[in-house]
Amino acid sequence: MSKLHFLPPNPGKRIQVIGAGLPRTGTNSFCAALSILLNDETHILTMIEAAERFPYNDPSTKAEIFSKLGSVLSGYVATCDAPLNQLVPEFMELYPDALVICTTRDQDAWVRSVVAMTKTVQPALMTFLFFWIPSLRHMPRLITAFTNIYQQRYGPGPSLESEAGARRVWDAHYAHLQETVPRDRLVFYSVKDGWEPLCKVLGVEVPDVPFPRLNDAKDLGALFERLAVQGILRWGLALMIAAGSLVVACSVLLLRV
Repeated sequence: MSKLHFLPPNPGKRIQVIGAGLPRTGTNSFCAALSILLNDETHILTMIEAAERFPYNDPSTKAEIFSKLGSVLSGYVATCDAPLNQLVPEFMELYPDALVICTTRDQDAWVRSVVAMTKTVQPALMTFLFFWIPSLRHMPRLITAFTNIYQQRYGPGPSLESEAGARRVWDAHYAHLQETVPRDRLVFYSVKDGWEPLCKVLGVEVPDVPFPRLNDAKDLGALFERLAVQGILRWGLALMIAAGSLVVACSVLLLRV
């Protein structure tokens, strides 16, 4: 079974590829492929503070955020997927030698996929489900923070829960990349094309292993289900403890009467 690609850093490594693709464009397969080609680890990172303090109009704020971004990305050779795909201009400044690669796919298929995902992953539901899971407790806050970046980058508009909103983000994202990334640093790539075009732009040989074909939607759905069950079980345990404490307290009061 394929798994979402989360790997530890390797000290001394530096970002070589800035992943600019939107979620559900093959980013998980792309991330795994880069790990093979660059012979080191890539990272899908959640950086709430960087999102909440965007845009970085004040020089001191920008310097502080850049320092933190550089610190947490130390030891990785690439960034992939949201939320980091919304910080491409900032990463280009941090890593002037890095190549920007944007994964892409059929727009209509992407719209259907992202609308379904957005309707399923609701911040209010996630707040409840993940309350007792420390590593995920702040996920709704992250989603809200990066919604702010979308609005800052592309202006206010329909929600991603609608096809109109999804198409607007798609069009605006690719237009933004073409406006802000120099042509010699920007590559559009589909994981359907496999190794050859990716190896060509990276200047490496095609490896003698199959291209990683990871099902982002299936893996993400399975992961969400497992975490939701874990969250519900922890809620059940918390309620049992609370109920037990209440019974003990009531018993003590009755004994004192």
